[in-house]
Amino acid sequence: MMGRFALLLLLAFALLQLLCFATDDDAVFYDSFEESFDGRWIVSVKDDYKGVWKHSKSEGHDDYGLLVSEKARKYAIVNDLDKPVSLKDGTTVLQFETRFQNGLECGGAYLKYLRPQEAGWKPKEFDNKSPYSIMFGPDKCGATNKVHFILKHKNPKSGEFVEHHLKFPPSVPSDKLSHVYTAILKPDNEVRILIDGEEKKKANFLSAEDFEPPLIPAKTIPDPDDKKPEDWDERAKIPDPNAVKPDDWDEDAPMEIEDEEAVKPEGWLDDEPEEIDDPEATKPEDWDDEEDGEWEAPKIDNPKCETGPGCGEWKRPMKRNPAYKGKWSSPLIDNPNYKGIWKPREIPNPNYFELDKPDFEPIAAIGIEIWTMQDGILFDNILIAKNDMVAESYRETTWKPKFEVEKEKQKAEDEVAGSDELAGFQKKVFDVLYKVADIPFLSEYKPKILVSSLNMIFHMQINNSSVDFIRNFEFLF
Repeated sequence: MMGRFALLLLLAFALLQLLCFATDDDAVFYDSFEESFDGRWIVSVKDDYKGVWKHSKSEGHDDYGLLVSEKARKYAIVNDLDKPVSLKDGTTVLQFETRFQNGLECGGAYLKYLRPQEAGWKPKEFDNKSPYSIMFGPDKCGATNKVHFILKHKNPKSGEFVEHHLKFPPSVPSDKLSHVYTAILKPDNEVRILIDGEEKKKANFLSAEDFEPPLIPAKTIPDPDDKKPEDWDERAKIPDPNAVKPDDWDEDAPMEIEDEEAVKPEGWLDDEPEEIDDPEATKPEDWDDEEDGEWEAPKIDNPKCETGPGCGEWKRPMKRNPAYKGKWSSPLIDNPNYKGIWKPREIPNPNYFELDKPDFEPIAAIGIEIWTMQDGILFDNILIAKNDMVAESYRETTWKPKFEVEKEKQKAEDEVAGSDELAGFQKKVFDVLYKVADIPFLSEYKPKILVSSLNMIFHMQINNSSVDFIRNFEFLF
């Protein structure tokens, strides 16, 4: 028994050492925003970016983040890393939290992982043209609803940097809770996209099925100089040249003719109009014939027409002309000269190259460059790590406790909103309890307090006395 306990203790110690080692050596960059971002993050001075960034608490928490504070603005801010991060060496993990505190109807909340400044950009002039290596994060507006993962990769033949978009990316969570987005780049060319620690997408950088356009170009391309021959016939069917219009085909025959067999119904009132002057209408007292013209009574349906088969001049109804055939045209036959749809011949692609691994550009800075119609977007706990265990440990310690509290609060509020018995006073009580549960030394028990307070509220009656309220409150503790 003691031997087994000692073994378990040894394994636990080894795991703790591993986590500590990974945290110390593999967390390349981390910003919790507990301190003001001034001095670490540089706000773009470009004229287009008028949005004001703020150092603000996440709603309902003592945890701070970087806040998008105004609606309908462009925002740009960047953090220049101490030294570039290579994406070619082993695993690289990109992770950050974001929370749409006021929801998200139209806007982005993605990060850009920028190339070194030698690529042609300056932190104070950071904008949408600043060269990045990877763009990652949520974006939603109109038909767009996805978590972007875009790799800008240099074609070694052309020297051109091309954006390669992840196909079929996951969609953006539609609530107001904190969510953590993780991209894990593996040395075997695999990339995994996680939302809240759950894998939503797995792809291979070199697969044409996973990225558009593919990183590896096609071996052949259509010859741009190849021209379709003038005698190339793409028509599968042609009019029969030997067909002749029949002698009895009358192209001028109308589509409809009068029904000669129709007979006027008995009792038809030929002399009665379909509408008559309203006999009850009178000219308004303020009507001026000189200014308003001669007054005429408004028309109403003739009541005699309602009792009879009809009024006014009777006309035979129209019917389809059995002789109508329309314009004659030759029937179609198979084209004996048909050669199919012409395509230019394929030639070797001068920009084709083979690739064992993506030629990643290093990450020298992290930037947020977005346009959004929404305010209240909060960024937090931005991490670059070389070990996915490090990212997991950060999720467990920084994101998950907040998320669990927010989820319980949201659940409670949903139940409160759907309850006809919950009075305004009881809602205020719940808000007070939520703030009480946010006291640091009670944070460990916050979810339990919220659930218990919800149960208490549903058992309270609107006419409870203060003594009854205190008695109900005591059972929480």
